[in-house]
Amino acid sequence: MSTAVSTTANGRVDLALIAEMIEPGSRVLDVGCGDGDLLALLAATKNVDGRGVELSQEGVNACVARGLSVIQGDADTDLRDYPANAFDYVILSQTIQATRNPREVLEQMKRIGKRAIISFPNFGNWKVRSQLFFTGRMPETRALGYSWYNTPNIHLCTLRDFVYLCDELGLTIDDAVNVTGNRAWKVGRPGHLINLIADEAVFLLSDKRR
Repeated sequence: MSTAVSTTANGRVDLALIAEMIEPGSRVLDVGCGDGDLLALLAATKNVDGRGVELSQEGVNACVARGLSVIQGDADTDLRDYPANAFDYVILSQTIQATRNPREVLEQMKRIGKRAIISFPNFGNWKVRSQLFFTGRMPETRALGYSWYNTPNIHLCTLRDFVYLCDELGLTIDDAVNVTGNRAWKVGRPGHLINLIADEAVFLLSDKRR
């Protein structure tokens, strides 16, 4: 059953959904934390022990100004410096598609966190497919709000692509929330229909081998 989507103050649907998945008092690492909106939300509502990694100096400065514990770093190279099982949750919100090596990033996330939470736009959505088919141009939607020449998204994927990668890495999908317009609903494992209609998704993952 679908429910109305709540948003954070900046209009991010996925951040509100991610916050619902976090247990109070958890140790959290937010990778690509931007201005720190999620870390601030989790500190205020879940009393987490939160840390952040952000590539841009502007983002780091904004986080520090808010009293958040954030360092400058690159998800593609710096996650390997963290010890195994250092966090209860490692989060990557609307960032995996901007990494150079998404598979390596996921492998590091499952190593350093007991659970991983990933959100990303769905390139398999019917609106994306129809724009590309009928116009012959790279799609632009609410979830993919860039032109082809200025987008930070270098590894766009569909929900099914992501599910298959989770299988390859031995990751269990503990929860999946798909968003279409102003509605969200949970599915055990996104299939063809969900892949067609979802604008974006949030996945809660754990390592099958633990």
